Amino acid sequence: MKPDNGDLLQEFTPEQIGKLDEIIERYKGKPGGLIPVLEQAQTIMEYLPMAVQRRVAKGLNLPVSQVYGVVTFYSLFTMTPRGRHTVRVCLGTACYVRGGKQIAESIEKRYNVKAGETTPDRRFTYETVRCLGACGLGPVIVIDDEVHGRVKPAKVNSLLDEYK
Repeated sequence: MKPDNGDLLQEFTPEQIGKLDEIIERYKGKPGGLIPVLEQAQTIMEYLPMAVQRRVAKGLNLPVSQVYGVVTFYSLFTMTPRGRHTVRVCLGTACYVRGGKQIAESIEKRYNVKAGETTPDRRFTYETVRCLGACGLGPVIVIDDEVHGRVKPAKVNSLLDEYK
């Protein structure tokens, strides 16, 4: 398949594009193939910008609006680059009053990000959540799948430094 625009070639490697095309070809003409294609595409490309969505739509002979609708409906999919690590700070009541707010402010200041953003070096994607269900351990931070409880605001920087 020929590239549909220069953005795709600039952002991704030829290997990534080749793998994407293989996935599209595998599901071409199969009912219900869109979501598996998008799941695998996101694994390979790391996110689903419009250039990738257009390529998927063209390859599966679907309207771009249908692909976009699925990508924006399901929280599993992202249209923006994600960091190597996802940092979630709990701002539920118990965590908030025990220092969650200070932890969030520290991360935002140090990395110059707001909730929902990724650091420019793509090291961290920073998110805030309303409750992680670990109120007794508050304040809580989850980095990737690791839960860190009773985090002191003064120690958050050294904790994050462990994740390269």
